[in-house]
Amino acid sequence: MASLSLHLSSTTPFVPRATPLHLRTRTQKTFSIRSQSAPVLSQDDLKKLAADKAVESVKSGMVLGLGTGSTAAFVVDKLGQLLSTGQLSNIIGIPTSKRTQEQAASLNIPLTTLDLHPHIDLAIDGADEVDPNLDLVKGRGGALLREKMVEAASSSFIVVADDSKLVSGLGGSGLAMPVEVVQFCWKYNLVRLEGLFKELGCEAKLRLAGDGSEKPYVTDNGNYIVDLYFKNPIKDGFAAGKEISAMEGVVEHGLFLGMATSVIIAGKTGVEIMTK
Repeated sequence: MASLSLHLSSTTPFVPRATPLHLRTRTQKTFSIRSQSAPVLSQDDLKKLAADKAVESVKSGMVLGLGTGSTAAFVVDKLGQLLSTGQLSNIIGIPTSKRTQEQAASLNIPLTTLDLHPHIDLAIDGADEVDPNLDLVKGRGGALLREKMVEAASSSFIVVADDSKLVSGLGGSGLAMPVEVVQFCWKYNLVRLEGLFKELGCEAKLRLAGDGSEKPYVTDNGNYIVDLYFKNPIKDGFAAGKEISAMEGVVEHGLFLGMATSVIIAGKTGVEIMTK
C-alpha cells in the first residue's frame, strides 16, 4: 500500500457508550487526519487504512465483536498479526458469520459466543452506507442478523469504511438494503415490503446465490434475503425499521440505527473519524 504522511489535526479519547441508544444525542463531531502528499490509493488500500486505525482502539484482554465483509476482514487480519507478535494478548472474539469464524480460527484468534460472553467491550465492522447521523445500512454480505446481535451487545461499536459508503440519506446509494425473511412464503413478504416503500420508488428482489443458478441465497441462519432498492432515500429510518420489523416472517433488517459510536472513513486525502 502507498505510504501516507499523516497529520493529526485533532484527537479525542475513545469513550465507551454510557447511555442507552435511544437517549443519546445526535450531535456529530468530526476529526480529520489529512495526508500532506496525495498518493493514489486503491479501494482495498483505503479499507485497510480504516481498519488499521480502528484496531488502535483494541486493548489486551478485550472481548471483541468481529464483523463480516471485505473491510472487516482487514480488521481480523490485523488482530491476528498483533496477537502473533505479542502486541496484543488475551483477546477473545465473537464472529458475526461462519466466514469470519473461519478466518479468525485460521489466524489463531480465540473465539467465543454471546451465550458465554453476553457483554462485549468493542465491536468493529464495516458498513454499506453511512449517513450524516452515523446511521447505517449493513448486510449486503448477508450477515445482518448476527452482526446486529453482536453489535447491540457491545459497549462501543466502531464502523470502518471507505468514502464511497457516505450517503446523504439511507438508501441513497441505490444499492441493496437487505431484509432477512423466513423461507416460508417469502414472496408474500417481498410484495409487502415493496408496497411499504412504494412512494420511494422501491423495488424488491430476492437475493440469489450468485453461483450462476437461480437458487436463492441462504443466510447462516437458514433464511432468505429480500433486497430493497430505493430510487429516493428513506425519510425516517426509525419509522421504516419499525414497520419492517412488524411484518410477520421478517427476521431482521439492515438498518443499523443509533448503534455506531464512531465511524472511521478512509478517503483519498486521509482518514476522517466521525463521532457523536
